Amino acid sequence: MLIAIISDTHGNLATFKKFAHWAKQNKITEIIHCGDFGFTDFTKEMTELLPQARFYVVAGNMDTDSEKMEKMLSAGQLTNIIFYGQIGQLELGGKKIAFTHKPNDARQLALSGQLDLVFFGHTHKPSEAKINACRLINPGNLSSDIFRSTFAVYDTAIDRLEFKITDTL
Repeated sequence: MLIAIISDTHGNLATFKKFAHWAKQNKITEIIHCGDFGFTDFTKEMTELLPQARFYVVAGNMDTDSEKMEKMLSAGQLTNIIFYGQIGQLELGGKKIAFTHKPNDARQLALSGQLDLVFFGHTHKPSEAKINACRLINPGNLSSDIFRSTFAVYDTAIDRLEFKITDTL
C-alpha cells in the first residue's frame, strides 16, 4: 500500500494541484496530512481535487479555526477527511502509525516503542531519523515556504520511503 504524507500546505493551491495530479496518476488513496493546511475553503478544495483519497488530518499551529472544521465535518461537507485534533494514530498496511505537527510531540510518540512510523511537520524541511525501531519522518512542506515544495511516499509492502520534490513532478 502506498501512503502519501504531506504537511504545511498553508493554502497553496498551486503546489497542492501538482501533488494532486501526481497522486491521481499513482492511484494514491491514503493521505496523511501533518497539519498547517488551513481550515477554510482550501480544505474543501483539497478534498475535491482527490475525491478517491481518504485524508487523515491533524491540526498544526496555524490551523486556528477548528470550530469551522468540525462544523464542515458534521455537515457532511468533508466526507473524505478524518480529523484527529492534535495527534492521530491508525494502522495502515500492517504498520502502526502516528502523526502530529510538532517535532517534540513526534519524538515523544516515537519513544513510546509502540509505533512503526511517526510523521510530523512544522519545520518545512524533509527529514528521516530512527528512534529505536520507529522511523521518524518529516515530509517537508507543500507550501514551498522556506524550502522547496516536497512530500513523502511510503510503501508499506516493502518498507520504502521516498521524498518527492513537487517542482520536478
